[in-house]
Amino acid sequence: MRQDARENRERILIAADQVFGAKGESGSTEEVARLAGVGIATVFRHFPTKEALIEAALVRHFTGLLDKTRAAATAPDPTEAFRALIREMIERGASKLTLSSMLDDAPPPVVAAAGELKTAVGTALRRAQATGAVRPDVGVDEVYLLIRGLAQTTAATPVPAPMLTRAIDVLLDGLSTA
Repeated sequence: MRQDARENRERILIAADQVFGAKGESGSTEEVARLAGVGIATVFRHFPTKEALIEAALVRHFTGLLDKTRAAATAPDPTEAFRALIREMIERGASKLTLSSMLDDAPPPVVAAAGELKTAVGTALRRAQATGAVRPDVGVDEVYLLIRGLAQTTAATPVPAPMLTRAIDVLLDGLSTA
């Protein structure tokens, strides 16, 4: 793929995440094209259907978090890296949940990317637990439940950023052994 086509594709996916993540079904591919600075034909050349665009945006979401999760799993301070990862997953979770709700079933690439992410989060969690700073009795399923709870809340009713920051701090304090 040519460099300009790759750049267009990336801008389209970023715009899709913003438009559909904020507006859900009421978002349009025309809005995505406008925000990405491309024509609607360019959007459909890359993604022949709205569903294909949403699927690709979700895979991009999971892949981006997967890259950060893998970095957290090898960071010099695993506890701080884990805390930053949880914070980002919650802050970006509302958009992911909205995108996911627009698909009837999760396509295999989305399921695969989400599964890889969860495995990597588990690795980052265990590494943070090994430092003694994160409760040893918490598993990745509990962490995901907590992330999803705050993400669903903010997807249903957006909250001011300072309130979300405090809520995440409370959650992270609850995972801490200190």
